[in-house]
Amino acid sequence: MPDTVETETLRGLVLPDRVHRRLYTDSAIFELEMARIFGRCWLFLAHESQIALPGDFIRTRMGREDVIVTRARDGRIHGLVNRCTHRGSQICSVERGNAGGFACPYHAWTFGLDGALNSVPHRQSLPPAFDIKDPRLALAKVPRIESYRGFVFGSLAASGEGLRDFLGPMTDVIDNFVDRAPEGEIEQAGGIARQEYRGNWKLHHENANDTLHPGFVHESSVASARADQRDYAAPAYDGHQTHTQMLSNGFGLREWQGVGLTGYASGHTFMGGFYKAGVLAPDRDDPVWRDYRARLVARHGEEKTARVLGEDRFNNLLYPNVSLNAQYQQIRIVQPLAVDRTRVLAFCFRLKGAPDILFHRAVRFLTNLSSPASMILSDDIEIFERVQTGLSNPAPEWLDQSRGLATDRRGTDGRVQSAGVSELPHRAQYGAWLRYMTEAA
Repeated sequence: MPDTVETETLRGLVLPDRVHRRLYTDSAIFELEMARIFGRCWLFLAHESQIALPGDFIRTRMGREDVIVTRARDGRIHGLVNRCTHRGSQICSVERGNAGGFACPYHAWTFGLDGALNSVPHRQSLPPAFDIKDPRLALAKVPRIESYRGFVFGSLAASGEGLRDFLGPMTDVIDNFVDRAPEGEIEQAGGIARQEYRGNWKLHHENANDTLHPGFVHESSVASARADQRDYAAPAYDGHQTHTQMLSNGFGLREWQGVGLTGYASGHTFMGGFYKAGVLAPDRDDPVWRDYRARLVARHGEEKTARVLGEDRFNNLLYPNVSLNAQYQQIRIVQPLAVDRTRVLAFCFRLKGAPDILFHRAVRFLTNLSSPASMILSDDIEIFERVQTGLSNPAPEWLDQSRGLATDRRGTDGRVQSAGVSELPHRAQYGAWLRYMTEAA
């Protein structure tokens, strides 16, 4: 149970330069995380384009809760716990769709898009006092739902800091994401890649902004890219995008050292961009990019367009459940399932008003980086599972996270920055972890 781990015990598991293996292996700690982190924080639920029409819905998870995010007939967005209030059955088994409401498959209680109980069979067999409008019979609702520029977040806590305060300076990456669309809107398009790995959810977050591992973990794909001696002046089916993605993971230490890292006390972190060549370069000059840039200038003007396209970041982690990549229109959602089991969802967006080829590049980027066909994520998942297996051994008890500690630079705005070969993102995440885990309810 969540109350089985004492606060002082938790404080002893996270030190400035190391964390204890129990953070990844202890089921009691995992349950406490579900209550105090995933049960309190703002979690990304969906993008409004996924529920654009009345009746649209999509399923997601909030910690232990299976949640349906709906667009009601009045346009309002609701988060409903996917559990019938009669006998507890799951009422929705598909991942997304459009419906007038939901019917429980067990005894056919039906619920509206706002969670209200609409009908029950054989009403005469229920007691006279049975009130179909009793709010206790409605589907449980996510207490707080808010949207920031189309990104829908929810919190299972009825009170606490607002979404804007929670996001803090990370609103910048959402702004940049949307501002890259010439029509001022983005939409989720294409499929959603879903994968599970046998490891703790925090392993994914540590890896997201870890700049030292690519040359080792992704050595096979880097070697393949280096062995390919194709002339880059020759045509390629994807403009050499795949080759560029693989090759960039083989940067040397000097190149990674030039990639800046930033972290906040909230646990949010991001890293600078590192794709510098070809169709993925942030500052490129080809017919497609010139067309796209002209469309942005028509919307924003030259000064803002330069600022929008000049924002060169890679992974932007909004702790604790989502990572955004605005430059390449990517999103990755992490869903903890058990102390040693995690699901990762990934999908991409279309920039409305942009040339279609940019969306196709985003799909290719997703396929190369985050899909079941990815040579990159498959390497990462293998490492996560090897780490989890290694941590099943009782010794050594501690994991070192001291790389770059002496070079952390603290700013007056609460951010901490470091050069690329640093574990600053780990330290920021575990600082936030400790705060959430030890805060009074």
